[in-house]
Amino acid sequence: MGTEKDILILAIESSCDETAAAVVKNGRTVLSNIISSQIALHTVYGGVVPEIASRKHVEKINQVIGEALKEAGVGLGGIDAVGVTYGPGLVGALLVGVAEAKAIAYAAKKPLVGVHHIEGHVSANYIENPKLEPPFLCLVVSGGHTHLVLVKDYGVYEVIGRTHDDAAGEAYDKVARAIGLGYPGGPKVDALAKEGNPYAIPFPRAHIEGAPFDFSFSGLKSAVLNYLNSCEMKSEPVNQADVAASFQQAIIDVLVGRTVAAATEYSMGKVALAGGVASNSALRAAMQEACANHGLEFYRPSPLLCTDNAAMIGAAAYYEYRRGVQSGLDLNAVPNLKIGER
Repeated sequence: MGTEKDILILAIESSCDETAAAVVKNGRTVLSNIISSQIALHTVYGGVVPEIASRKHVEKINQVIGEALKEAGVGLGGIDAVGVTYGPGLVGALLVGVAEAKAIAYAAKKPLVGVHHIEGHVSANYIENPKLEPPFLCLVVSGGHTHLVLVKDYGVYEVIGRTHDDAAGEAYDKVARAIGLGYPGGPKVDALAKEGNPYAIPFPRAHIEGAPFDFSFSGLKSAVLNYLNSCEMKSEPVNQADVAASFQQAIIDVLVGRTVAAATEYSMGKVALAGGVASNSALRAAMQEACANHGLEFYRPSPLLCTDNAAMIGAAAYYEYRRGVQSGLDLNAVPNLKIGER
C-alpha cells in the first residue's frame, strides 16, 4: 500500500454465542482478536438458548471491546471505522452488537460498516493468506449454513450452491446427540470418527435433481437415526466410532465432490474453506487432497478463525469501507440476511 495511511477497523461479532471484538489493520493484519465463548453455559441445554446468549452478550461486550483496544494499543480516536455483524444470526444476540457498534460510531464520530456474517467467514481467508485475492470459490460450512460461493471480487458474491434443508453443522449436532456425544457435536464427531471405519455403514449421499451444486443433509441424518433405531430394535450393539466415521465420510464426500465439480465448471483455480465446520480435520485433509489431485490452489483459515470471531468481521468491513460502503445509525439486525444483500 506504499505510503497510504493504515486503516484500522474495530470489529464486533455477536451473532450467536460468542461475544467477540477485534482490531484489524488493512483488512489482513490482526492486532487483537478477543473471543468470550459461552459454550459451557449452553452445553447443559444441548444447544444455544437465544435468551441466555443475548443476556451474556450484554454482560460481556464492553469488557471484550476494551480488551481488544488495549491489546491493539489503540484508542477509539485511532480507529477509522467500526464494523459489526448485523445478520444472519439470532436476532437478540445480533441486536446487542449492533446497538454497541452504533453507540461507539456515534460517540467517536466514526463511520459504521454493517457486515454480513457469512461474508465475514469468507474474509477470514484473507487474514491468513496475504496473497489470496478474488476471484476464488469458497465452500462455507457452519452450523446454520452450507453454501458454495463464487467470490468474484471483494464484497461481490454469487451463491451457486446451497443446502435445501439441514446445514452440515446442524447435521453434525443432531447426529452427535443421537449417538450420545452431546454438544457441540462437530468437534466430538470429528474426534470419535478417527477411531472408526468410514466405510463401515453405507449412508446415503444425496443429489439434487437439476441443481448439481446444491446440498441436502436431512436424508443422511434420518438414515443415521434409522440405523441406530434398527440396531436398538434388534438388540444389536452399535459401534459409535463406525457410525461417526461413516456419517462424516458421507458429508465430506458430498462437500468435497460438489466443490471440486463447481471449481471445474466455473474455471476457478483457487478454492477456500470457511465457517465453523471448516475447522473439521477430516474435511480439511480431504479437501486438500482433492484440490492437489485436480491442480487447484487450496486455502483455509486456522481453526480459531473458522469459528465465530471478530477478526474476520474486521477483514470484511475493511473491504466494504474501501468500496465506500457505510451504514446509517438506523442499521438494524437482520436475522435471515441473504449473502450479497445490503
